Amino acid sequence: MNFELDHIPLRNERPRQEGITMVMDKGLSLRQAEDFIEVSAPYTDLLKLGFGTSYLTSNLKEKIKLYKAADLQVYVGGTLFEAFIARGKFDDFRKLVDDYGLNCVEVSDGSIVLPHDEKLEYIRKLTDQVTVVSEVGSKEAGLIIHPSIWISMMNSELEAGSWKVIAEAREGGNVGIFRSSGNAHTMLVNKILDNVPQKHVIWEAPKKEQQVYFIKLLGSNVNLGNIAVNEVIPLETLRLGLRGDTFLDFLPEDIQKEHEV
Repeated sequence: MNFELDHIPLRNERPRQEGITMVMDKGLSLRQAEDFIEVSAPYTDLLKLGFGTSYLTSNLKEKIKLYKAADLQVYVGGTLFEAFIARGKFDDFRKLVDDYGLNCVEVSDGSIVLPHDEKLEYIRKLTDQVTVVSEVGSKEAGLIIHPSIWISMMNSELEAGSWKVIAEAREGGNVGIFRSSGNAHTMLVNKILDNVPQKHVIWEAPKKEQQVYFIKLLGSNVNLGNIAVNEVIPLETLRLGLRGDTFLDFLPEDIQKEHEV
């Protein structure tokens, strides 16, 4: 850091198991990727080439190499995985992973109907090849999945070999663990926390208010995902109590009382 401050929360160092920040690249150029790496790579763990953007992005291999050289886990969005599965091309997807040198994959079923046993088998097979993260929850607005199903899916996917399970919210933060208003489904979140180890869950939280919610609930080393490329540093200030929304949360109680409004 550029200077010293007391009472700053201790952040886990990379490579992290907890306190992960997963960032979504929705089509950056090579130059933009280089700029992102210069500024934000030290605070980023996972880099997702969002949804199907890798099908269109120019200089894809070169960009993946840049991210890997910055010690980032790089993977294509789960929607692309589903696009291959819907077309019966799982082996082609595995070849894509090898051809592009990806060091991580996402297994999801948010856009297609995929029997869960089949999803677990994909996780098992891919775990032999790369690090796997899997996503639970539908991208369809208004679709409610009972908490017991979330919990069962998350735990069985971890048992099948997923390194982390992602709690779905989309890049809009308005489905899955969040209501259409963007507010959290608090009962669902609490049920998951009661039954799935926190360190294994990445909470998609693209909006600042959602990031604040999870930091206040679970601390500075909560795993958060679907962060925009220009929001990594702002998120890190939230994690460290260097932004108004979490300013008092990590200070000693006597200082908090002195400065409470």
